[in-house]
Amino acid sequence: MSEYIQLAHGSGGKLSHDLVQHIMLPAFNNPALALLHDGAQVPVDGLRMAFSTDSYVVKPRFFPGGDIGKLAVCGTVNDVAMNGAIPRYLSAGFIIEEGFPVAELRQVVASMQQAALEAGVTIVTGDTKVVEKGAVDGLYINTSGVGFIPEGVNITPGRVKPGQDVFINGYIGDHSIAVMGQRHGLTLPAEVLSDCAPLTGLVRELLTAIPDIALLRDPTRGGVATTLNEIALQANVGILVEETALPVRPEVQAVCDILGLDPLYLANEGKVIVIADSCHREKIVEVMANHPYGAHGRLIGSVAARPAGQVGLQTVIGGIRLLDMLAGDQLPRIC
Repeated sequence: MSEYIQLAHGSGGKLSHDLVQHIMLPAFNNPALALLHDGAQVPVDGLRMAFSTDSYVVKPRFFPGGDIGKLAVCGTVNDVAMNGAIPRYLSAGFIIEEGFPVAELRQVVASMQQAALEAGVTIVTGDTKVVEKGAVDGLYINTSGVGFIPEGVNITPGRVKPGQDVFINGYIGDHSIAVMGQRHGLTLPAEVLSDCAPLTGLVRELLTAIPDIALLRDPTRGGVATTLNEIALQANVGILVEETALPVRPEVQAVCDILGLDPLYLANEGKVIVIADSCHREKIVEVMANHPYGAHGRLIGSVAARPAGQVGLQTVIGGIRLLDMLAGDQLPRIC
């Protein structure tokens, strides 16, 4: 660990991993936390509850396809859903800078309510703090969520094994490029919108059709490459991704080519990685194709026994490029 916290410690990449491993886990370690999934799975009166929390500091607060309010609801709802749970209730905490426009706060709150309605959750409790001007950048939001895991569903990295398939439900990198374009005043094609969306409906349909899915994970900070690395390390497996199978919009790829960015490391806010036995391949593709948030979903790779803990990209020219975790921070304050 470095002596001081850097912006990259919040990137979801290597430094974030080090922060959790060396600071958080030694202090708070327990069986629920040790899984390091998108949320905790804890027993409550004979039921299994999923519980997750997240804080949102995105800059700018409004961007093509969403805003900080929609993001705060969808991000936590999706983390609960990644545990195989049906999200039910959210809390919302606001840290507001003195002088913040009330009209803008109304707009953010309305966006949160609309996203909650779509996700089928209720915001039942919250907190508001106002701090002096300059103490925060306008508005920060924290949301926590709970839901219950249906009988027969067991989503955990420990169930990932060689021979399984890896899927994603659509285009990657849209969120980061949309936020970056708005932040820097770039004129981007109309197709480049944040993918911010609640995935509760899609996940529910997938688990109804295939309760035996091994793992769900949303590739937010650090992108697809970092998320797959986390899975490979936790499950002690290798993962091979096909470059030709990765869904990237031409417009997003063009921006990445100009700016030297890699779509595999860009944050997403409406994507889910699904890992399941290959016998479920056709059904998973079918369910995704029939849902609005999975229309561009596809099989992107497979799980292998070796090299354990590593992720490879099968390139167009036939070689294999090793994909590591995000080393620094391609785009800070993306969520």
